[in-house]
Amino acid sequence: QAQLVESGGGSVQAGGSLRLSCEASAYPYNSNCIGWFRQAPGKEREGVGTIITGDGGLFYADSVKGRVTISQDIAKNTVYLQINSLKAEDTAMYYCAINPGTRWCPPPSPENFPYWGRGTQVTVSS
Repeated sequence: QAQLVESGGGSVQAGGSLRLSCEASAYPYNSNCIGWFRQAPGKEREGVGTIITGDGGLFYADSVKGRVTISQDIAKNTVYLQINSLKAEDTAMYYCAINPGTRWCPPPSPENFPYWGRGTQVTVSS
């Protein structure tokens, strides 16, 4: 079973940047779909983007396109989410999740990803 551990969250002022990390272990790294999601208080969990591990195929949600970059370090079994020009509405718990053993990513809806990390909090102050 995959184990995912997020890190890199914190408090930042609007306009700043953060890079979140998602270390995937206990599973072959390549050929999985890893998704980044976020959930703000009182709101549903929403998909931010996805990456095919190894292959590097990417997808970004329209709500964040242009401000986020998903990348990977294969040697470290780690996927990153870089968020730039942070806004107060980016405040949320950020999660990574995995749909294992696939060379394509399903739509970034939470129900398509069976394994989740515990999340890392991002708080943006204006």
